[in-house]
Amino acid sequence: MAKRTLESLQKQYARAVSDKRRGPGGPGPRRGGPRASGKPKNTSATVRRLLSYVGKYKGRLVLVLCCMLTSTVTSLLGSFMLAPIINRIQIQLGGEVEWTPIGKAVDGLITRITEIPFVSDMLSAGQFQAIATYVLAAVFVLACVYLVGVCSNYLQARLMLIVSHGASEAIRNDLFTKLQKLPVRYFDTNTTGEIMSRFTNDVDNVEVMINNSLTSLVSGVISLIGTFIFMVTTNIWLSLITVAFLPIFAKGGQALAKRSGKYYSGQQAALGAVNGYIEETVTGSKVVKVFNHEATCVEEFDMLNNDLRDKQLKAQFYGGIMGPVMGNTSQVAYAITVGVGGVMMFTSGFGAGDLTVFANYSRQFSMPINMISQQTSTIFAALAGAERVFGVMDMEPEAPDAPDADPMPFLRGHVELKNVTFGYVPEKTILKNISLYAKPGQKIAFVGSTGAGKTTVTNLLNRFYDIEEGEITIDGVPLKNIKRDVLRKNIAMVLQDTHLFTGTIMENIRYGRLDATDEEVVAAAKTAYAHGFITRLSEGYNTMIEGDGANLSQGQRQLLNIARAALSKAPILVLDEATSSVDTRTERHIEKGMDALMADRTTFVIAHRLSTVRNSNAIMVLEQGEIIERGSHEELLAMGGRYYELYTGKKELD
Repeated sequence: MAKRTLESLQKQYARAVSDKRRGPGGPGPRRGGPRASGKPKNTSATVRRLLSYVGKYKGRLVLVLCCMLTSTVTSLLGSFMLAPIINRIQIQLGGEVEWTPIGKAVDGLITRITEIPFVSDMLSAGQFQAIATYVLAAVFVLACVYLVGVCSNYLQARLMLIVSHGASEAIRNDLFTKLQKLPVRYFDTNTTGEIMSRFTNDVDNVEVMINNSLTSLVSGVISLIGTFIFMVTTNIWLSLITVAFLPIFAKGGQALAKRSGKYYSGQQAALGAVNGYIEETVTGSKVVKVFNHEATCVEEFDMLNNDLRDKQLKAQFYGGIMGPVMGNTSQVAYAITVGVGGVMMFTSGFGAGDLTVFANYSRQFSMPINMISQQTSTIFAALAGAERVFGVMDMEPEAPDAPDADPMPFLRGHVELKNVTFGYVPEKTILKNISLYAKPGQKIAFVGSTGAGKTTVTNLLNRFYDIEEGEITIDGVPLKNIKRDVLRKNIAMVLQDTHLFTGTIMENIRYGRLDATDEEVVAAAKTAYAHGFITRLSEGYNTMIEGDGANLSQGQRQLLNIARAALSKAPILVLDEATSSVDTRTERHIEKGMDALMADRTTFVIAHRLSTVRNSNAIMVLEQGEIIERGSHEELLAMGGRYYELYTGKKELD
């Protein structure tokens, strides 16, 4: 594995979601163009999609909005409580104060509380009894206000947790459901790490945005409006000075948000590249070690990791700089406001308490703007992730069954290919004018060089891909007129690449037919000659499978896959290098069991070991997508052609 450049690695591992931008070239994983960077392409559409998930919780959102309003009002009132206290002290000291409407109302409320005998009797007579009593009453009102605010914040947080977790659960469910409907082409052209990134990083970012950023955004807007109302009722002229700084806040926030949005999108792309590389390298760790490429892998990962670090630094820098920039701007506005307010105290009877509160509001006025600006980085990251998730959801699923598709419950197994021509991409044809016929009880083998099209035939038989020219029929019915679930239920496959699920051996074999009894599972294991090694395990059929069968040998894993296929009652059996991972002695045992299994089934065998296809009814020799020879083992040997060369070793199989 030659060392690759960063650009090459990005093209291979940070691929775009859209399958249209790639164009696969075959059944294996394909590489495509790099993911586009920048802000989400259609922000409004992405936001509407997210709101459709959040909108399912309308009742809770209404309560959240009420809690936000209550919390904002209590916070503003709590700050305002300083005004009547300071103004009352100023009046007691002989000063004059022009009360604002809200200040006058609050002052009246506190005064009525001080007139309650219980409150007035709490303090002994003295020079400052009136002020002390007034302050005590104000503290009581303030405590009640803040208690309401605390309860509102608590309820709001609990409700938003329910909404955010519920929305992310729904997104994951929809995403997983869509994955089950996508064609095999999608999984052939996307790495496991790239797909997993949708469920982890992208959906997690969306959840954080809904729970934190969305709440902060709405709360900030409410707080901004509420603060402005209180400021205007306190002093209109000072309010105009504060508002004059709004364009500066808006322009600065917009410029920083635009820059940070671009880098956050690039960060998500780089993160996908790192995940894809890690997944592929860990999966192929044995190959890496066998060929002594550890150092190369470290260097390549270091390039991808450094690229991720650089994009994260830029994204976090421009996202984090918003707070200090907005904060310093607000300090300038605060200083000017306080200076002008101080002058008004001595010229127009502006109360000291009102100035204190207004100065506090002036600082509070910029806080929601800062909060909203700081959330833009999280919002852009979440929108970029949401767009990637929705991009998968919007991909074309497998073509729907034809309206007149045959709902036949089972097939008998008469398979015919008529002049089939197919290519994974239009400019490259894999199969050329293939024709053959197979009936129940027959074993049809495909041999030939790598890339000749052997596996492609079985892909078409399962309708993983639809043919372009020609026709494939089963029991005389074209594949396109058979429902996919019926078709695949009637075809059992054993692939060269084994896959076992987390669970017991019994459960893994039963995956071939979920309604099978334990006795049928054991019988299938005996047919595949897996019963012997299973019974020697400590837990027998209840032995847990770990890490895709990491606690079993490669041969044992393949035997379980064969047992799974044996358990299926499917009339069509496909064996794609099914015995390539077992030794010769086990292979002979399997062949005996498979002969009984294939007695009434139509079987297609793909094999490089020509010894495994000798008893086939017909052997198809494929080269460059064409059947160049066909016949039984003896007939092909008698021809002295390509099969004879391969079987006798006079010409090696590519």
